[in-house]
Amino acid sequence: MMRAIFAAGAMATLLSSAAPAEPFGAVPSRRPFVATLSNNIPLAFGMDAEQTARALGQPLQYVRGRPGNEIYLALRNIGGSGLVPYRHRLFLQFRHGRLAGWKEDYGENWMWE
Repeated sequence: MMRAIFAAGAMATLLSSAAPAEPFGAVPSRRPFVATLSNNIPLAFGMDAEQTARALGQPLQYVRGRPGNEIYLALRNIGGSGLVPYRHRLFLQFRHGRLAGWKEDYGENWMWE
């Protein structure tokens, strides 16, 4: 009895999660390239510091500059070995409180210099 109930539940789950069938010979619709990226909110000129931090998914660290014309740093953790983490430095230039440019530093690891 329990097997029959389990089988019926499993079959109902499979049928409810099945994708709709496409007509034979039809080309599946393609999603736009930007929809497949892991970063769905790209950086854009004119963002403020809060929007930029939200787009990068991490807080920004103040480097230097006067209020409104600052340079911030985002340390992007991109993995590495389990022993030594690998980080890229992304410098963000703000003018009048808005993102005016950015530069990723692929230089040597600053910790070992």
